[in-house]
Amino acid sequence: MMKIGLSLLYLASATITLSSATIHLSHRSTNTSNTASAPIIDLGYAQYQGVYDSVNNVTNYLGVRYAAPPVGDLRWRAPQPPANNNSVGVQQANTQPNPCPQAPMGLASTNPLEAQSSLTRRADPPGTGPEDCLFLNVYFPGDTIPTEPLPTLVWIHVRVYTEGFADEFTGSDLLREANNEIVAVIIQYRLGLFGFLPGSEVKANGNLNAGLLDQHFALRWVQSHISQFGGDPTKVTIWGESAGAGSVLQHIVAHDGQTSPQLFRGAITSSTFLPSQYMYNDTIPELLYSEVVAQTNCSSAVDSLTCLRSANETLLQTINTNINVGGFFGTFVFVPVIDGTFITQRPTEALKQGKVNGKALLSITNTNEGVIFVNQTNPITNVSLYAGTLFPKFGSKQDSKTAELYASLGTPLEQDDAIMAESILICPTFYLLSAFPNSSWKGQFAIPPAHHGQDLAYYFPTSSFGTPAFNNTQFLAAFSGAFMSFVVSQDPNDKIAPTITPSWDMYSNGSTVMVFNQTADDLPDVHADTADATQLERCSFWDSVGVLTGQ
Repeated sequence: MMKIGLSLLYLASATITLSSATIHLSHRSTNTSNTASAPIIDLGYAQYQGVYDSVNNVTNYLGVRYAAPPVGDLRWRAPQPPANNNSVGVQQANTQPNPCPQAPMGLASTNPLEAQSSLTRRADPPGTGPEDCLFLNVYFPGDTIPTEPLPTLVWIHVRVYTEGFADEFTGSDLLREANNEIVAVIIQYRLGLFGFLPGSEVKANGNLNAGLLDQHFALRWVQSHISQFGGDPTKVTIWGESAGAGSVLQHIVAHDGQTSPQLFRGAITSSTFLPSQYMYNDTIPELLYSEVVAQTNCSSAVDSLTCLRSANETLLQTINTNINVGGFFGTFVFVPVIDGTFITQRPTEALKQGKVNGKALLSITNTNEGVIFVNQTNPITNVSLYAGTLFPKFGSKQDSKTAELYASLGTPLEQDDAIMAESILICPTFYLLSAFPNSSWKGQFAIPPAHHGQDLAYYFPTSSFGTPAFNNTQFLAAFSGAFMSFVVSQDPNDKIAPTITPSWDMYSNGSTVMVFNQTADDLPDVHADTADATQLERCSFWDSVGVLTGQ
């Protein structure tokens, strides 16, 4: 029973708890000072007028609808084009969109099916956004549409497929770091239960991985419309952190690497997130679907999915929260599955076979990715047990082998941290790099303590992530400049401005890794190194057990 119960444990990478998510949801106001009206853009189905921010010299188009509301019969279906809304006239694109319904990180010390009380319904749901949330924000430099098409960056927001929204990220930060040489797009997509409900019933009468399909639809919107904002649809780079980076990985392997037309030329991943991604009708996804049906009292319905589509949004959101909170500490339950259409096989297999979309890749990981996802006050000190808890399809052989491989990495808690970090975040990054053998670059964010998510403040220093801990001008220019140079030219060496970063060789089988760190004297330390050979050996182990981990 223990292994079955643990089947629902999907690892995810969260940077906020439920309480902080609720706080974020209450701070979505838009600063309208020092702004002026911007050009009117006709998208065919609607007209939008943005707002010019004179302080940052950026024009913002906030809350642009890219798909129809995914409500009613459109729940758990692929996104549909927006209805024609020209009759309402010009819409002011000056307000951040409502976030999609959110859910928190798992907090339980035991597995969710054994701790049934953790899955019971609660009277009061958390702060929730309406399901009508498929919007995006567009940012271009200056107060007039660029006459020469600019490279376009699409940011896929973070927070492990159950949290996150566009308002967390300031587009003007990206443009400033790129010397106003790009156009930026920040998208929203369905999350949690609403975006990633698995199971054969969804396959039969809906669309699996709805959240990924939302992202895909937004990328097609970019191809159709970004030129009207001054962006170049032939020079699109997609970028994300954590689940955003995991999403980038999913789009790289989508359609067996044969997406047509190609939706991006370059990809950036910061802390690639790849939890167990099972077949849609595996025991684990089916158990999850059954749990959702049971909690909505749809078990006796002739058509359970139709019953779910008629369920009250607040009830679904309560269930969304309960199931996730009841998950094992540091995990989220709702993640992508292999759906047989958009994602046809395990992502690691697609990468090994070279079935990839895109032409170039820049990937970065943080030194200590796993810490925030492991219970630091009440850890599982039996490392074999921790491995089996994280990957419920492991047997005693794999549990013991994992403990053996990590025995030299400090205390049992530190070993748990490393298992979490490498199996889910670091090793998948190396698998990605290997799929782009002649056009990829590897970086490492090492500013202490270099936990997961701490690099976000360096990409978005004026957003909600706080001031960078190492607020050094030279370091900031080198770090952000590498990403933006890649967006502009697909090569971090072709710098948009001079920086202290030395020549950065492409990655190949453990070769150059660019380390971004600071010295004990608080000076920037950016230098080339090689990948840790012992870490790569452990990654080979994780690759060898991919059938069991579901990666």
